[in-house]
Amino acid sequence: MNKKVLFLFLATSLFHAACFLQQAEARRVVTLAIGKGEATVTLLTGSAEVLEKGKWFPLTLKDALGEGDQVRTGAGARLEILLPDSSLVRFAGDSEFRLIRVEPGGTAAPREEKVHIVLGRAWANVVKTLGVKGNVEVSCDYAVAGVRGTIYRMNVEKDLSALVRVYEGTVYVSGGGKALEAPKPLGPPTRVEGPKPVPGPHRVTMEEWTLIIKAMQQVRIGADGRPEKPRDFTEAEDRDEWVDWNRARDRGGI
Repeated sequence: MNKKVLFLFLATSLFHAACFLQQAEARRVVTLAIGKGEATVTLLTGSAEVLEKGKWFPLTLKDALGEGDQVRTGAGARLEILLPDSSLVRFAGDSEFRLIRVEPGGTAAPREEKVHIVLGRAWANVVKTLGVKGNVEVSCDYAVAGVRGTIYRMNVEKDLSALVRVYEGTVYVSGGGKALEAPKPLGPPTRVEGPKPVPGPHRVTMEEWTLIIKAMQQVRIGADGRPEKPRDFTEAEDRDEWVDWNRARDRGGI
């Protein structure tokens, strides 16, 4: 074998070896990226899509979802996701949500599982895990509902108002952090009786209000981020197809 042929052989071998190592490294990185920070699609009727790199792709049964994934459901759809700690969150049709944090926690690290609802209806069945600190949070623009072990639901309307109803356990509902709309500019000057203090625009923060909602209680949060007084609700006023389906699924009936 002459020197030129030997050189080409060695160069080709090194090139293929480098490609192989790069492919192996890529596979290794992908494998490491998949782990405890996942939610899994355990039920899907109708259609649902996940946003990836600016495009919507169909979501299917057993697909994995991670932190930052944004999902929307089609009209009449029903979607259930299983969080790493075995908690379940279900979504009705015409809903949109985003996974903010998916960390099941353990003896050394607190549990952090956060789902933000942009629009629609969500039902949460949260497992209370012994020895694990932290919360599972379902939030919207103006409120955060944090729990350790309970069943509750949150509806987010098109005007951004929200309703939280609790079925078991206790839910801590706190104000969200979205800024209120600034007041509109004033018109031409007019005569007034006298100066009056007018509060300027301010941010509704989580520290401004926190409510404890117990079983068979509800709270409504207005589009301005302000909550109504919590009150009891009855099974009769609460019942509809969505509620009945979720209760049956929680019991293992379907």
